[in-house]
Amino acid sequence: MSTSNIGAQSAETLTPPARRAIRGAFVGFFVDSFDIYLPVIALAPAMVYFFSPEIPASTAAILSAMAFVATLIGRPLGSIIFGNFADRIGRKRTTVTAVTGFGVLTLLIGLLPGYQQWGIAAVIVLIVLRLLDGIFLGGEYSAANPLAMEYSPKEKRGFYGGLIQSAASLALVAISLLTLGLLLVIPAGDPNSPYVQWGWRIPFFVGAAMAFALALYYAYFVDESEVWRGSTKAGFPLKEVLSSDNLPSFLQVFVLMNGFWFLLYALIGNLPVLLPSVIGLSATNVTIVISIAWFVVSVVFIGIGVLSQRIGRRNTFILAGGISATAGTLFYYLLLNTSAENLLAVILLSVITVILVFAPGGLPTVYITERFRTSIRASAFGLGFSLAIIPPSFYAFYQAVLQNFMPSEYTVLVLVVVGGLLVLIGAALGPETKEVDF
Repeated sequence: MSTSNIGAQSAETLTPPARRAIRGAFVGFFVDSFDIYLPVIALAPAMVYFFSPEIPASTAAILSAMAFVATLIGRPLGSIIFGNFADRIGRKRTTVTAVTGFGVLTLLIGLLPGYQQWGIAAVIVLIVLRLLDGIFLGGEYSAANPLAMEYSPKEKRGFYGGLIQSAASLALVAISLLTLGLLLVIPAGDPNSPYVQWGWRIPFFVGAAMAFALALYYAYFVDESEVWRGSTKAGFPLKEVLSSDNLPSFLQVFVLMNGFWFLLYALIGNLPVLLPSVIGLSATNVTIVISIAWFVVSVVFIGIGVLSQRIGRRNTFILAGGISATAGTLFYYLLLNTSAENLLAVILLSVITVILVFAPGGLPTVYITERFRTSIRASAFGLGFSLAIIPPSFYAFYQAVLQNFMPSEYTVLVLVVVGGLLVLIGAALGPETKEVDF
């Protein structure tokens, strides 16, 4: 969906500042997610650039994973830091700072020398920069998403929340297709191959350029939230989020978002591995299948947001969590038992599986921002969205334990069941929010 035409159904209800804020949050979440996937998609074929030729494969795998995990660890820290600033000094100023910060860090990563120049220090610096990158990335959505929701009319918040969430799926499609296109024309392989030496840098430069353009857009075209301007400011927002008055609400969101991240890891952490190893797809077909599936999901997210506007966020989460744990698990199982020889069936089942498993994915932005009052909204949104990343991020360890009791390819189904049930339980523990006035 074009961000220049956010939605004909509600465009007439949006003021120009509201359109710019929502457009900015959509693009911001796209750029944020594009950056998140850089090490696992664009850099993965070139990680040998940062390693000694003698390094054991197990050590290389751990270091490669750390480049991604460091970003995940940084996100909650960024939400704490920048969520506090967004609540105290404003959403706009905080967004500009956070976006500029991860733009600079992404550019620096794209300029890094490799093992041949810096030795082991090259991969250490990469991991440190990704940690810092994660801090600024956690700050972007902590400020930009509440800003957009505060400008959205109450009767359309579900639609715009789903639209913003869809940007993350589109970013995965974009980085996958960009990397595939580059690999087709810039070969990867040994440490001296063109992609390993310089081709991987192109997506990082693209990500940095998008970040700088976004920072300028916010600086010159997006207005500060009028809701925030008129609110009473909290002295220490994070302390209030964790106070006795708000802690039950935060813990309820934490349970729900743990389910969200379990479901996401069941897909982004497992599906790209299972499609070639279990089903037998080629690397090119894996990229094509995943790109189609996540593109379709980006549209479904908007529909989920609209549905929540009609039947309520709580009911939609409960319904979606139940679908994930049951139908999502069933279709994931059917997909894992499909042959690569029937590519059309693999594509169809992949699309259905991703839709059903990640049905709750369109709701976090609108739900969490409605769950907390204005004075602590950015801190609560950022921390509620990000802190829950940590327990599910050990999914590979959980699956390693489960392999003692079932075939390894089916351990992902347990993640789906757990994730769906946590979403369902977390939503059931909370109130309905769609009628909340900001």
